[in-house]
Amino acid sequence: MSKIEIRNISMDYVEKNTRFTALQNVSLTIEKGEFVSLLGSSGCGKSTLLSILEGLRSPVEGEVYIDGERVTGPGKNRAVVFQNYSLFPWMTAKKNVVYGIEQTARTLSRQERQARAEKFLQKVELTDYQNKFPLQLSGGQQQRVAIARALAMDTEILLMDEPFGALDPRTRVSLQKLLLSLWRSEEGEKKTVVFVTHDVDEAIYLSDRIIVMQPNPGRIYREVHVPFPRPRDHDALIGTKEYQQFRSELVELFYHSDLAEEVVG
Repeated sequence: MSKIEIRNISMDYVEKNTRFTALQNVSLTIEKGEFVSLLGSSGCGKSTLLSILEGLRSPVEGEVYIDGERVTGPGKNRAVVFQNYSLFPWMTAKKNVVYGIEQTARTLSRQERQARAEKFLQKVELTDYQNKFPLQLSGGQQQRVAIARALAMDTEILLMDEPFGALDPRTRVSLQKLLLSLWRSEEGEKKTVVFVTHDVDEAIYLSDRIIVMQPNPGRIYREVHVPFPRPRDHDALIGTKEYQQFRSELVELFYHSDLAEEVVG
């Protein structure tokens, strides 16, 4: 049984008395522990699909199953990291992480929740900033807190909606490396990650598999398996001939998906 099964999902919106289709007949399976990126331009339904996986929206057609159970709303087996950090401004970094833990691990004592928050803030190198409020942190630091919170919640599935899109290139690569190191090294089995991006290099570096999406309406255009073994050295990988060739092929798919008239399986 696959971890996530997306079956014939379609999603319509009505805006200013006009109906448009965000997703049309999207089907996809994601295996346990797999890191899958949804890659595509604006308007291809990436974020809409992620919100359906989280249970925040219900499709007009189709169904989503996790471990064989139909998704009907948000669940404790999923954590989300958004692009805009989504931290509570009136809570310190540590309290933001503790709050996330409280949502999924209510049986833990107060001391255990505090200790777990401190552990994950240490993992993202923010021990010295745990008592700072979000406005006292840089954008990269705020996103580290958001990642720490999501991982500390210890959910089986991690949903990430362009979490590094607003960051400068140096911070972006740093957090990509951090995410992979935490994903690989966490106790027990790897999380199942669904990662939304429009950045080709980010998708290649992070993913086991890339789902190239087609806009107007949003559909799956092509599924691509990333051929590079893990662990991946970012700086060494991007300098290889194999990487450049694979990247060129993916860029071509990315831009052709905007022009394609039919879905290619």
